[in-house]
Amino acid sequence: MRHFDHPDLDEVALARALSALGDPVRLAIVRTLSDGGEHQVSEMQVEVSQSTLSHHFTTLRKAGVVFIRPEGTRCWHSLRPEFEQRFPGLLVTVLGLE
Repeated sequence: MRHFDHPDLDEVALARALSALGDPVRLAIVRTLSDGGEHQVSEMQVEVSQSTLSHHFTTLRKAGVVFIRPEGTRCWHSLRPEFEQRFPGLLVTVLGLE
């Protein structure tokens, strides 16, 4: 089974989080995930290749924004609830500005 390393949020700098959220495709991903559920990559409404989408998820994961849970041959993606504790109000603010 695949394994994804998720950073300790105490070690994620605000600049890294803002950088990850500063891309329109990644904002679209975060907007989809902001419903609080788990989603598969096929549910993302973005027009990029599979490899580019994987890169965006990797960037979001390394910035502590998303959690990826492998299950068999599929992966489920969600926002990390602890992200809000680390950076209170950041996602709401960023998504509200769009």
